[in-house]
Amino acid sequence: MLHIQRMKPFYVTQEQAKVKLVFEYQYFTIKKGEELFHFIPSEGKEIHINLQNLQVENLGDIFVFQKGSRFIRLPLYQLLLISDIHAHLKEILQGADIMENDPLLLEPGEAENLIEELERINLLNLIDRALEQGDRDLFHHLTEQLNGTL
Repeated sequence: MLHIQRMKPFYVTQEQAKVKLVFEYQYFTIKKGEELFHFIPSEGKEIHINLQNLQVENLGDIFVFQKGSRFIRLPLYQLLLISDIHAHLKEILQGADIMENDPLLLEPGEAENLIEELERINLLNLIDRALEQGDRDLFHHLTEQLNGTL
C-alpha cells in the first residue's frame, strides 16, 4: 500500500457541482515502503470531483511520481485503491469550505427559504427605489406585493 506523504493542490477551482484540484511538483508526494516519490506533472495533474456524489471523475488519468531515475506511473483509479488518498481529498474539500458553501448541496427546504428571503430583500430594494424616484403607484404596488408575501 502507498501512503500519501503530502497532498496539497496548487490551486482549486469550482464550476457548479464539480471541483478541479490541480497539482504541481512539490505539492504531492507518496511513500512506497521507506522511499519518497515526488509527483511530476508529465501526464495527469488534475483530480476532478463531482460534489453531488463525491466521486472522482477522471479515473483514467495517469499520475507519475519520481525518485531519482525511477518512476511510478499510476492511473488515478489505482491510486484511489491502493493508497490513503480519500482522507486527503476529504480534508482538502473541507479545508476549502467547498462542500458547505455549494448552493447545489443545500437541502430542498433551505434553498426555498433562501430564495424567499432574496425575493423579499429584492422587493424592499425596489420599494426604496420607488420612494427615491417619487413613483407612488409603483410604491403602492410593491408594498401590496410585499404584504402578500409576509
